[in-house]
Amino acid sequence: MPRLSEVIAALETLWPAERAESWDAVGTVVGDPDQEVTRVLFAVDPVQEIVDEAVKLGADLLVTHHPLYLRGTTTVAASTFKGRVVHTLIKNDIALHVAHTNADRADPGVSDALAGALDLRVVRPLVPDTTDPKGRRGLGRVCELDHPMTVRALAARAAERLPATVQGIRVAGDPEALVRTIAVSGGSGDSLFDEVRAAGVDAFLTADLRHHPASEFAAASTRSPLALLDAAHWATEWPWCQLAATQLDEISDRHGWGLRVHVSPTVTDPWTAHAASATVQPESASRAPSDSHTPGAPN
Repeated sequence: MPRLSEVIAALETLWPAERAESWDAVGTVVGDPDQEVTRVLFAVDPVQEIVDEAVKLGADLLVTHHPLYLRGTTTVAASTFKGRVVHTLIKNDIALHVAHTNADRADPGVSDALAGALDLRVVRPLVPDTTDPKGRRGLGRVCELDHPMTVRALAARAAERLPATVQGIRVAGDPEALVRTIAVSGGSGDSLFDEVRAAGVDAFLTADLRHHPASEFAAASTRSPLALLDAAHWATEWPWCQLAATQLDEISDRHGWGLRVHVSPTVTDPWTAHAASATVQPESASRAPSDSHTPGAPN
């Protein structure tokens, strides 16, 4: 069986820590370099529910996309939820390793996995990594569809192919507009609006889109309408866990390690319920008399 230090060294070849953003916190959070590793669990979030799953599974290593501590802390007391995670990991000899923005920028990375889940053909990075002479690493991906489809149909495909969440897929733009090219970015993507507009695509699928950036983006794109598809953050990043597990499986086979590699099926998206609004027809609502019961904004 390999030692933790050997497995981490292999993971670092996939997602070197130096390729993470300067504000990020990646790498090994908990773990003895000399401990043996036989079973590995991949997940998006290092939350207690996932750690308990790792304990039940008998995992020696938990690899997550999101950091446990993104900012500094002065305590790991079990009276805090993050401290309780640390205590559970250590008590059960489970290491924790994080690959975040270094996995976003990788080739293949988080957005490649997202594109693959939607059967999109990756053309190039949305924001290329200037240190990559092959031009394949970077944030986000510019993709082509196998055949043109409407925004509505593309949203339905995303809702079907990505893990189910309460949010589903929100759409901004004309649902009947045709999409031939699309940019995708796993996780929060509204900081990439300038690059998306410059890419000349027909749509952008990402997560965590906020009202004002999305509204301003739509207003600035009137000459060339561009649809926005907003999925749940967790759902856009979970496909990477499957990709990463496959990559570690291949490394294990190559080295004869015999690792048992798993992907957590647990939904850690924080939203747990959704109440749909009544159907609104904006034109009729805006023109209705003040005493009308047409659904819409309050008078």
